[in-house]
Amino acid sequence: MIELRTPAEIEQMRPAGRFVAEVLATLRNETKVGTNLLQIDESAHRMIHKAGAQSCYIDYEPSFGSGPFGKVICTSVNDAVLHGMPHDYVLRDGDLVSLDFAVSLDGWVADSAVSFVVGTPRAEDLALIDTTERALDAAIAAATVDHRIGDISAAIAEVAHAGGYSINTDFGGHGVGRIMHGDPHVPNDGRAGRGYPLREGLVIAIEPWFLATTDELITDPDDGWTLRSADGSRGAHSEHTVAITADGPIVLTDRSFLGTD
Repeated sequence: MIELRTPAEIEQMRPAGRFVAEVLATLRNETKVGTNLLQIDESAHRMIHKAGAQSCYIDYEPSFGSGPFGKVICTSVNDAVLHGMPHDYVLRDGDLVSLDFAVSLDGWVADSAVSFVVGTPRAEDLALIDTTERALDAAIAAATVDHRIGDISAAIAEVAHAGGYSINTDFGGHGVGRIMHGDPHVPNDGRAGRGYPLREGLVIAIEPWFLATTDELITDPDDGWTLRSADGSRGAHSEHTVAITADGPIVLTDRSFLGTD
């Protein structure tokens, strides 16, 4: 069921969005060559506890995962792009890292993701990350009451295809509110003018993610969660929680005010 939020409820969602933005900004600043992925999860756990928030991941047990996730953040590295399970891995120079974080605060959920390179970046990795970010910007610009879900999807696809990337539509954006994953599904490819009409009060997570040379995913057999590219190429992921209002889209997880984007 698709739920629409009142202006007052959207205001109530702002603290969750700000908290998620602050945590991702902090973790991005802390994550360097030599950082262990388990340290990232531990830092996120401490910040959640201090804020009195609740993780949306730790007990998450959907049909596509292997049991409860058990961690509070997704840490996807290099050929991993989604649902990366934090494990005992020390980041190396040039690693491409994607952090995906969602919590409930005061009963409202916010969800966001950021990708970056630790140490010395490769030009092709920076181009991949930049494409996800530009696709997200284009999608947010299309998230207005005179458009449809297909307009958001088409905006993402146009940027991706212009960059030479193919698109997997198995995983994409989604409704956000009292729970992390709700209706509607927001695929990263679609036809403009089609799909559910965007109405005032709709809150969605928009999340373009692309792989460098494929659109096929495989699940890591060791943890049953981490999604990797089928050909070993690298991936990047950008995501914001966005509220659609009569005055335009509101990015509830905006990090720009923190000076990190």
